[in-house]
Amino acid sequence: MKLLYFDCFSGISGDMILGALIDSGLPLDRLQHELAKLPVTGFSVSAEKAVKNGITGTKVTVHTDDQKAHRHLKQIMGIIEASSLSNSVKQTSIRVFETLAGAEAKIHDTTADKIHFHEVGALDAIVDIVGAIAAMELLGIDQVWSSAVHVGTGFVDCQHGRLPLPAPATVEILKGTPVYSTGLDAELVTPTGAAILKTMSAGFGPFPPMTLESVGYGAGSRDLPIPNLLRVLIGTSADDYEMDQVDLIEANIDNMPPEQFEYVVDKLMSSGALDAYLTPIIMKKSRPAITLSVIARPQDAPRLLDVVFAETTTLGVRLQKLERRKLKREVRTVVTKYGDVRVKLSWLSGRIRDITPEYDDCRRLAEEKSVPLREVFREAARVARGEWG
Repeated sequence: MKLLYFDCFSGISGDMILGALIDSGLPLDRLQHELAKLPVTGFSVSAEKAVKNGITGTKVTVHTDDQKAHRHLKQIMGIIEASSLSNSVKQTSIRVFETLAGAEAKIHDTTADKIHFHEVGALDAIVDIVGAIAAMELLGIDQVWSSAVHVGTGFVDCQHGRLPLPAPATVEILKGTPVYSTGLDAELVTPTGAAILKTMSAGFGPFPPMTLESVGYGAGSRDLPIPNLLRVLIGTSADDYEMDQVDLIEANIDNMPPEQFEYVVDKLMSSGALDAYLTPIIMKKSRPAITLSVIARPQDAPRLLDVVFAETTTLGVRLQKLERRKLKREVRTVVTKYGDVRVKLSWLSGRIRDITPEYDDCRRLAEEKSVPLREVFREAARVARGEWG
């Protein structure tokens, strides 16, 4: 599996990501070819070598004719969806913009669809985001990891006037992400860079185990006391498993009516938990009790912790950070004689290991068509195996 690690010792921005990926070995013309698939004109991308504190990197500049253009999320999504880019690049790029819109909506107390993007709605930001996602696909990256993020301090002038650093949108996006500051008076992290990082990264911390193949440095515009560079390290992991990081929240509960646990688990799952489960235990004084366990994405853990304290009788919880290893998985849709069914495919050693029809889809079709549930399962699995093996 091919891994990419963002080393954010001097922050991160969209143009620095592009510069680092080109510096790591991606030909500029291949990136330009992908960006030409966007149904917009009036932009070009150039790259040149730049030296920052004695380290040579690549500075990418996006030249556009519409620096003042403002767009709504739906307009940006329309541009991306109308392109001839791969579905993966389209979907991931849209997720980045949804992250940006969600942060702006939170700050301005409105909804994402009403956000009128300023700086990040301009064409150069669209090129930065789509270009970064397309570049990682061109490089064959399977998974992204990141260091803790160095953020600056001070103030920045923008469309809304003078704002503190990190900018409010950047701070909102970086919730759940490890950050630090050395007091450097500069904007080290832009909302665009933060959104790409947050959307793409499977986890944050030290280098994941890999055989290092290439290194690239993406240069920022300013000269700083430290090298104004984003470093990317690209390599191959020793195994074929996907990796990520999760938080485990656990509480031992011995004084709550048992019928309430069903509601708690349902509430946790609907609030974003990856899993929530119950384990019977025996506590001190031989008291029967239940351990409530919640597996959460790091960014979702604070919200789920609130649910645990609000909906259970526990007075405290245990928190652990865990690394996971997973088989590569993908959800696809098959067309059966009963209707469309989503199926989950998993891979092991480069080959499909399991094909599992989605229960909710099969149940819905079984009820609609008045056929046995197991027949819908069999039909969906048969069609899927015929298409993908």
